[in-house]
Amino acid sequence: MSRLLLGFLALAVLPGWADDWPRFLGPHHDAKSAETGFAVDQAPRLLWSCPKGRSHTAPSVVGDRVVLAHLREGEETVDCLEAATGKRLWRHTTPVTPGQSYGIDDAPRSGPVIDGDLVHVCGFTGELVCLRLGDGSVVWKKNLDREYGKAPFFFARGSCPLVWKNQLIVNVGSKPCVAGFDKGTGELLWGVDHPWNASYASPVPAILHGRERVLVFAGGMSDPPNGGLLVIDPEKRRIESEFPWRATNFASVNAASPVVVGDGVFLTEGYGPGGVLLQFAPATMEPSVRWEAPGFSAQFSTPVLQDGLLFGFSGASESRAELVCQEVASGRELWRDGNPLEVEFEGRRMRVFLGRGSLLAVDGKLLGIGEQGTLVWLAPDRTGMKVLGISQLLHRPETWGIPALAGGRLYVGENNGEDSRLHCFLLPKR
Repeated sequence: MSRLLLGFLALAVLPGWADDWPRFLGPHHDAKSAETGFAVDQAPRLLWSCPKGRSHTAPSVVGDRVVLAHLREGEETVDCLEAATGKRLWRHTTPVTPGQSYGIDDAPRSGPVIDGDLVHVCGFTGELVCLRLGDGSVVWKKNLDREYGKAPFFFARGSCPLVWKNQLIVNVGSKPCVAGFDKGTGELLWGVDHPWNASYASPVPAILHGRERVLVFAGGMSDPPNGGLLVIDPEKRRIESEFPWRATNFASVNAASPVVVGDGVFLTEGYGPGGVLLQFAPATMEPSVRWEAPGFSAQFSTPVLQDGLLFGFSGASESRAELVCQEVASGRELWRDGNPLEVEFEGRRMRVFLGRGSLLAVDGKLLGIGEQGTLVWLAPDRTGMKVLGISQLLHRPETWGIPALAGGRLYVGENNGEDSRLHCFLLPKR
């Protein structure tokens, strides 16, 4: 079947349930999609696949445009692709010299953020660039390391910026620790200093007791280790409160983004205290612990909230990671499951672990992607992991980046060195 016909068939079924995915964690910063009507017991159909370099980022999707950051041939690359076909529309490149830590090469871990006709990308070497979505032309750019001082990282930068009104908020990790830039010009509007440096968690907006705040889960490579939640008032441009939460292990970082739970915030990290649900005093916004979950230790994937339950992958290795279900009201762990699943792939049966996978909340269900490329539809069940549908999309290690779901298409990126690909699957509709 030709690429043109595949694109036509894809477009033919999309009207009525299209939704953009303009940033990491989706349109509302919570890994939730408003799209409905999927046939969870049917396997997705591959629409197209295109080569890319190394990266652990998700693409961002607005309308008919897909924007992806990756490292190829010594260049940090931002590609804009046609959503229906994967055809490249434009490319922006920056020459870089990647480093290495613990035998792991640096590569992009921060995805593009699309806001109207602007695309903001925080590169892993500190290159903060604003591009036109239409043609990839540079609106403005600056290098955070050169302008504000180099921040310490194990694997270079990996936190996505946040667009909040006219501001682009970045966990800079040096001086300032967190900054707000004019999203259209790059002018520094404000900065706040703090000893907790940049993490791999992305800032998220929140409304706590009726007030707009920005949550920054800071804390990366530091000796002695430190980090935790910074609650920032972006209007007054100040840190309103803080809560320390990080492993005492030097070789650790905070990487899962905060999860807003009503007027509270759930934090989780992978090598120390695990998870905690915070509540905030209405008058002062000072945090206190509502409950702790030492066994909810997400290494990097952000949990999702569904039907009063928190779901997320806990554990620091593929074979030992488990999907955990935590009840918000009581703080009780209801179940955990790390058992392998049986799948069929390319004519053979095999057992796979979901490992350190990613979750989306979709149509009252959970859509998961395991780190070997396994897609599962799960019921948000209180009694155990209930699989509604399963299919092996691909079989590659380090399928870690959270997928993007837009217009019925699921975009899944693999990371296999220079032999990596971005895949676009069409999810069947009921």
